[in-house]
Amino acid sequence: MAQGLDLTHLDTWIRGHVPAFEGPLLAEKFAGGQSNPTFKLTAGENQYVLRRKPQGTLLASAHAVDREFRVLSALDPTNVPVPTPIALCEDESFIGSMFYIMEYLEGRIFWDPALPEVSDEDRAAIYDQMNRVMADMHMVDINDVGLGDYGKPGNYFERQIGRWTKQYRAAETETIPEMEKLIDWLPKNMPEDDGRVSLVHGDYRLDNMIFHPTEPRIIAILDWELSTLGHPLADLAYQLMAWQFPREAGINGLSGLSREELNIPDDESYIKTYCERTGQPGIEDWNFYMAFCFFRLASITQGIRKRAQIGTASSPEAAAKAAMVEPLSTMGASYTD
Repeated sequence: MAQGLDLTHLDTWIRGHVPAFEGPLLAEKFAGGQSNPTFKLTAGENQYVLRRKPQGTLLASAHAVDREFRVLSALDPTNVPVPTPIALCEDESFIGSMFYIMEYLEGRIFWDPALPEVSDEDRAAIYDQMNRVMADMHMVDINDVGLGDYGKPGNYFERQIGRWTKQYRAAETETIPEMEKLIDWLPKNMPEDDGRVSLVHGDYRLDNMIFHPTEPRIIAILDWELSTLGHPLADLAYQLMAWQFPREAGINGLSGLSREELNIPDDESYIKTYCERTGQPGIEDWNFYMAFCFFRLASITQGIRKRAQIGTASSPEAAAKAAMVEPLSTMGASYTD
């Protein structure tokens, strides 16, 4: 047993499903992350990544590693950079939960959106890369890649508000007035469905990307657990939402920093570049999209709080993340005024 993984049973399964596998098998859990525990596997000269569902009682529809594997398989041949998926195990008897294996990529993960470790030139290029890759992802023909049934038809935001309200209620531990305000306001202020449907990542942010070891270039988008078919503006608003966080909030943001001095685009120019790349006009009802994203993240974070209480959160940082529910809901509610 290594950090919660039964390596004996895992080794047996991998030898029958991963080409050119050679042992002995070693495992090391990656730090961070509250969704699906992730491990680096080493076998001889080869390295892989394993993603598994957490063990224990889980909320319905959460931690769908089989969906992650499906979307990685669909995107692997496209211009959207993802790790190559290798094998999926739906049999929970091997390590106690469903898991999949994908390639391991050497590169850089940046945790601070201010990017203090890179030059001004590379900082601008990194943000442009995030913009370009998001636009490319939203322009993927979902039917051509076999994802036409990856999500339900109909109003994405209506379904998402319903889903995350339900998830929030299932994980609710106390009454938070700002969450109640958002639950009431969002359905009443939802823009009319414009019919746009694309693949959306659901957690599109800097630290879910692997960059080339030396170049300001994305080589893989990670953590597709929340991906679905939906409205592309949900991803755009989610990314910009993260920049609004204060530096002391426990989740690094850009609030209080001079983006001009850092050579980081402001919201308006970033949105304009995205719209140019996707061939769309400006965006109306922006406050709705921002309020929705804060509500959704607060609901997800409430799930972490609940799991921390019952002991199934997957990392020691769970308690710190759980404390973010109130600040997130307060920031979201500010867009409703």
